[in-house]
Amino acid sequence: MNLLKFKKEVIQYAKEIGIEKIGFTTADPFLFLKERLEVAKKKDFLTGFEHPNSDERVYPDLIFDKPKSIIAIALAYPAKLKNSPTNRRENRRGELARAAWGIDYHHILQEKLAKLDDFIKKQFPNAKTKSMVDTGELSDVAVAERAGLGSRGKNTLLITPEYGSWVYLGEMITNIPFEPDQPIGDLCGDCNQCVKSCPTGSLLGMGKMNPKICLSYLTQTKGFLDEKYREVLHNRLYGCDTCQVVCPYNRGHDFHFHEEMEPDPQVVRPELKPLLSISNKAFKEKFGASSASWRGKKPIQRNAIIILGRFRDKTAIPELITCLTADPRPVIRGTAAWALAKIGGEEAANAISLAKENETDKEVLQEMEFAEKILETR
Repeated sequence: MNLLKFKKEVIQYAKEIGIEKIGFTTADPFLFLKERLEVAKKKDFLTGFEHPNSDERVYPDLIFDKPKSIIAIALAYPAKLKNSPTNRRENRRGELARAAWGIDYHHILQEKLAKLDDFIKKQFPNAKTKSMVDTGELSDVAVAERAGLGSRGKNTLLITPEYGSWVYLGEMITNIPFEPDQPIGDLCGDCNQCVKSCPTGSLLGMGKMNPKICLSYLTQTKGFLDEKYREVLHNRLYGCDTCQVVCPYNRGHDFHFHEEMEPDPQVVRPELKPLLSISNKAFKEKFGASSASWRGKKPIQRNAIIILGRFRDKTAIPELITCLTADPRPVIRGTAAWALAKIGGEEAANAISLAKENETDKEVLQEMEFAEKILETR
């Protein structure tokens, strides 16, 4: 079979099924990534969300028998809400990052890759493939960059000339030796907007970062959020888009190519107070289709409590007192104490004092003591 002709056919089919960008690269080891991973491990920058075997992230032949090439794909997603709900003083709302809008992107890309896989195997019966999206062994950004889809920005995300960084990535390893495409090179130049704008300072410049203090990571953790990051949480319930919003390549970009990616405004900008008492069933019904649901409701509830405290929302005091006194989870009780203290007032102070008398968890007691100190300064 003429592989150059077949490659063009694959590219054309990819366009037909709604893949915005497709590129090809070799299955050679990602040696530059090996060095990066070793530095991250040495500095204790790994979050635990990554694939645990660093060698499998670097060497494709460890996860695929005799790989010859890798196909990378990118799908553009929306950046703006068409009908954003109003954020009222008595009805505060939080926000999900754009990557959590619409149906979970893992499913969308996996479906596209499955169709691409079927097309390839119909034309090339002896083809072998392995597809992955985000949670696989390989680095989506590293593969996409080497396949010429874009350039790894200083925010560590892939930036494409056409769609900025508002893209989801996936890849397919295959035993077909497709001709590789060429990387496009650096796109950032002297621009440093993302590094300057990072709320926590997790971006270190030159494409380096400490992901453990990135708000996208912190909003997904399940324990107590360090107090120094609560104020910069702003209204983020899940994820953070700051480094993308300020990127010049994203200005004016808003793509609505895929119906399944279209956000429900009431889901991606939900009211905060109802989240505090939402049941597991209701949470699944409301957020289950979104990638924001994968960690369960506790991180989102904790974040909602923090946001209400930041907003000094007095209307939320009854709900927060219920969290403080009746919730079985220490993280929720302790965070509620902090939020009540930030709001202040006699009702909040009395609730913390009474709850402290019956509290036995050490971390919650520490939060209550810190809350009392906050109240003393008001």
